Amino acid sequence: MLVQHIRNGLIEEEHDGYVLTTKLGYGTEYPYYLRSCAKPLQASLMIDYELDKKYNLTSEEIALCCASHAGEKCHTDIAERLLNKFGLKYEWLKCGLHKPLSRTRQDEMFMNKENITYFHNNCVGKHILFLALCKENNWDIKTYDKIDNPLQQEVKRKINELCEVQHQYPITSDGCGVPILSMPLSNMIRGFINLFCNKKYEKIKNAYIENPYIIGGENRLDTEIIQNSEGLIAKVGAGGLCIVVNIKEEDVLIVKINDCNMDTRRLVVFEALNKLGWSDYKCDKKIKTLHDEIVGDIKIHLPF
Repeated sequence: MLVQHIRNGLIEEEHDGYVLTTKLGYGTEYPYYLRSCAKPLQASLMIDYELDKKYNLTSEEIALCCASHAGEKCHTDIAERLLNKFGLKYEWLKCGLHKPLSRTRQDEMFMNKENITYFHNNCVGKHILFLALCKENNWDIKTYDKIDNPLQQEVKRKINELCEVQHQYPITSDGCGVPILSMPLSNMIRGFINLFCNKKYEKIKNAYIENPYIIGGENRLDTEIIQNSEGLIAKVGAGGLCIVVNIKEEDVLIVKINDCNMDTRRLVVFEALNKLGWSDYKCDKKIKTLHDEIVGDIKIHLPF
């Protein structure tokens, strides 16, 4: 049990899950899907195949390939530029359509009668990178989203290598339609250490540090963590996941909220960062009415 909402002595809400670092906390050997926390791991192939050098990719462009972005203009502009730089066609994208995650951008588009495009999809950077890897290696572009495509087999091999996975775990389709792997949380920790603390992938590390708003955007937790800390890299994933890397200490914090509540995830992550001494970010843990009257408290129980 990680979080309880208490009003006048009564527990109104409870949220359970897991919090662990390389040395502290409580995890489980049950596998969970990486979801968007896979993106920086998948992007390691950009470096392995030297697309960063061949196309002279900027730090912003590398960040977008790793991003779960909010669909704001700063994101869509980079996505369109990246697609053209790689010499790819818009109609090849299979990420699907959804409204920008940014409510501000949603309102702007509604007022201006703008249409939603693939560039607004929070996973479009990953899909552009996938297409670029297929083009570079003469892998079938039409089936880049299928598990038996050489691209996805290479992604699977690379992620399992970084995360030191020794067993076969379930694979499903992520929200954007491409295969996504599962593994225990401890393997996710190893993967992030092996990626972000490896000099070979320094460009990916720097892209996160230099472009926190491109990684996420408006009201995105990973952006909030990077902007309000020094030396921390963060990536969120659906399903209540958040992974934070402390570059200086070569340590990783991972939080998994079982009911996937995003507000709970945010509170637990910052409470853990503060307790570890990695951050000093204040979160309001009071329950209030619309009149700003305090009527309860949010209690956070960490396993360290």
